[in-house]
Amino acid sequence: MATHMTKSHPYHMVDPSPWPMVGTAAALMMAMGGVWYMHAGVPWVLIAGFLTLLATFVGWWRDVIRESVRTSAHTEPVAHGLRVGFLLFIASEVMFFFAFFWAFFNASVPFINSAAHDVWPPEGITPFHTWGLPFLNTLILLTSGATVTVAHHAVRLNDRPKMVFWIGCTVVLGMLFIACQAFEYGHAAFGFTDGIYPSTFFLATGFHGFHVIVGTIFLFVCYLRAVRGHFTPEKHVGFEAAAWYWHFVDVVWLFLFVSIYWWGSSGYQGPMGH
Repeated sequence: MATHMTKSHPYHMVDPSPWPMVGTAAALMMAMGGVWYMHAGVPWVLIAGFLTLLATFVGWWRDVIRESVRTSAHTEPVAHGLRVGFLLFIASEVMFFFAFFWAFFNASVPFINSAAHDVWPPEGITPFHTWGLPFLNTLILLTSGATVTVAHHAVRLNDRPKMVFWIGCTVVLGMLFIACQAFEYGHAAFGFTDGIYPSTFFLATGFHGFHVIVGTIFLFVCYLRAVRGHFTPEKHVGFEAAAWYWHFVDVVWLFLFVSIYWWGSSGYQGPMGH
């Protein structure tokens, strides 16, 4: 009986990992902790589940990076599978946001729903001024899409200093966008429970903001990896996925800006005007 096995294929046979089980336990703890918190006001199980989930993310990503850098397990067929899997993930995210857009238009367009509001925004709602902070955030996010594209070109040219600089710029712009979004929420003239307009507004823009936070963390990890020289013109699937995710966030924001901030506030006849 052979004492070792010779690899005769380009695919990666994943080693046994505790992270799927730990992640499942974290999700269960968060679900149970969320229910307990809402009924009894006790947050500790929810917090423990969230921290366990963060530990899962860190541990799992660390192992995947080690597979790529130390063991060279990410061959071209494996990299292709990773790319396809990430594209399918983005496709699922598109459908996720489609639900929020559908809720918004279902409440505001009589052609879609005969019971929709005749006046939009509804009476009593003062929307944000389209060409103020929302437009500034649009410029910030579009600029970050350009910087991440420059960084991608630098990776392909094997220009590490340029790559590190432009990834860092993208991370800073992402943080600036998040700060502006938080400032905007703090000065909203309506609350989450003030009707269908605030509910759909905060759900759509809030979940997009969450995705910007995730994308910024994703790019920051790529920044640290770029500093350590993990990316080469031939192998940079991790950064490629981060760039794709960031462009997805850009495109979703353009739809949000046009449909919710611009069109969604065009019927407002208040003192500010739109």
